[in-house]
Amino acid sequence: AAGLRPVPVMESADGAARTLPSLGQLSRGRPFGRAHGLFGLSPSSRLLPPAPRSLENTEPQRAAFLLRKQWTLYSVTPLYRFSPARLGDYARLLSAFIAAEKQKGLAVEVGVELDIKVAVSSLPDLKGSDQDPAGILVQLSLRSPASRKNSEEKLVWSGWFCCVFGDDLSKNVTEDFTCLPLFLANGAESYTSIVGSWFQKTFDCCFRRLAISPLSLSWMAAMWTGCKVDKTTSAMELVFSVPCLPYPLDISYAIHPEDAKALWDTIQKTPGEITQEEVNVFMDCLYSHFHRHFKIRLSATKLVKVSTAVASAHCDGIIKFLQSQYLTGVLMLLTELAISQIQ
Repeated sequence: AAGLRPVPVMESADGAARTLPSLGQLSRGRPFGRAHGLFGLSPSSRLLPPAPRSLENTEPQRAAFLLRKQWTLYSVTPLYRFSPARLGDYARLLSAFIAAEKQKGLAVEVGVELDIKVAVSSLPDLKGSDQDPAGILVQLSLRSPASRKNSEEKLVWSGWFCCVFGDDLSKNVTEDFTCLPLFLANGAESYTSIVGSWFQKTFDCCFRRLAISPLSLSWMAAMWTGCKVDKTTSAMELVFSVPCLPYPLDISYAIHPEDAKALWDTIQKTPGEITQEEVNVFMDCLYSHFHRHFKIRLSATKLVKVSTAVASAHCDGIIKFLQSQYLTGVLMLLTELAISQIQ
């Protein structure tokens, strides 16, 4: 691991540390590869195609909207009798439901001008294959009741459903069900709860927070390090939580991206493929280098966050996308995690 330039930072946070359940390792899949077998099982390798799918055909403003925001992850069971042709109806019904919730259950007439405007639209390019259903975007905008009808609205909450290479789930359900197992939300948790409640009641589905295990984070660290990103200066950062202390303590380990990429290139044996052994060697090299300099064994800690030029992910189920080129590739991994949690 010669040539690495680590920057150790000790960070203490208030409050008790939380330990989230492990969801098992990511299986192989497109465009980062998919294993043949059950979700949650540890694959021996992942196949990488020469060119990852991007959002080049998506509206530029919409693609940019998904990037550089903090999204909270949820898994969602299949939606019963959901129709992409009725998105306008769903927006009006959800708007009425939100107003009723705000008025503590009082009935609200559908279509009446409300404080919260709801928009439900399709994300047709946000999928991995032609068999996947199109993604669905839900947006809540705030407006003053006294304002004019055409006045500017303030976006206060966004959430979107997607299924990227979710064939393994879709083929096991009937035509009455729509499989959109991954849901991402940005905004107040109160709005997430209300929107989730409406979808659960309307489509007989179930939302559940989606965590990311340390093992899955290790795969993400290796895979994202190997991705080619033009002119990036952001460091690769790994954050570890120190267990068995009376107070929470995190260790931040930053590596120059060129050094991390050079290390990975010496480890990866077959272009276009990543193996479990290579991921282990990559992480062990980083651990050994850190121990040599700072006498701290990171193998005794818990990996809780990975940040790279491609994306950042936290074990609590928080994700931030930084490159549209690799967006669908990252979503494929998250889709598999969501499916593994609901199967």
